[in-house]
Amino acid sequence: MLPHLLFEKSVKEALLEDLGRAGDITSEAIFNKNIKIEATLVARKCGVLCGTATALTAFQLIDPEIKYDNILIDTALVNSGDIIARINGSATSILAAERVALNFLGHLSGISTLTAKYVSQISHTHAKICDTRKTTPNLRALEKYAVSCGGGVNHRFGLDDAILIKDNHIAVAGGVAAALRAAKQKIGHLVKIEIEVDTLDQLHEALSVGVDVVLLDNMSIPQLAEAVRMINKQALSEASGGISLDTVSAVAETGVNLISVGALTHSAPVLDVGLDIHI
Repeated sequence: MLPHLLFEKSVKEALLEDLGRAGDITSEAIFNKNIKIEATLVARKCGVLCGTATALTAFQLIDPEIKYDNILIDTALVNSGDIIARINGSATSILAAERVALNFLGHLSGISTLTAKYVSQISHTHAKICDTRKTTPNLRALEKYAVSCGGGVNHRFGLDDAILIKDNHIAVAGGVAAALRAAKQKIGHLVKIEIEVDTLDQLHEALSVGVDVVLLDNMSIPQLAEAVRMINKQALSEASGGISLDTVSAVAETGVNLISVGALTHSAPVLDVGLDIHI
């Protein structure tokens, strides 16, 4: 589970956005605050669960007296109709938190579900599926956590935890070798260096200087296979660039170590989750 401090602010801001200036005027107009209800969070479709702690936080930020019991936890495989959690408390409080809780739960479970589909497609290989920095602003830690719940691995979290020399860096620096040499002169001994290449000539240049990881960008299957042969375990290899569920198996079979997929976080469909009231 993620530390609470890493996502409480995001959940709080989502609640403030939803409550606006006057709160839930619909529920406040209809119900007495003393009315208590029981509700369940229920999966409407099959998938991989993620985000239970964010749902709990949404309800408890609205009303600390709400009783929230998890039935299933993150990484659980859910089927349509499965109960995720039971909730007891004030009707007005539960309904005020409902949409935010479901938004987080559905979004994060959608990411973990899509990730699991990619992972299953390459289970016969040694490759790993990883994410990118193509995340929703201010939700990166949660979305990358969701990728890990789906069986993927995390790429760098930001600009400060590893060097990744991309095409624009190479253009400004004056070439692959120049960019690598400049980076090596300034980094600490614990910092890894990855460089993006889109031709085999660039790959040869990178290997001649030395690098920890090579990002093989938008290469064909034959090019990826040849790149893996050229690298010959001198560095880790990462394939990237528009890789889909239909193509990921062939990419993995080239022998690359990592396959990065931006769609895991920027295009994952929401997993349908609902809240049912029991009177």
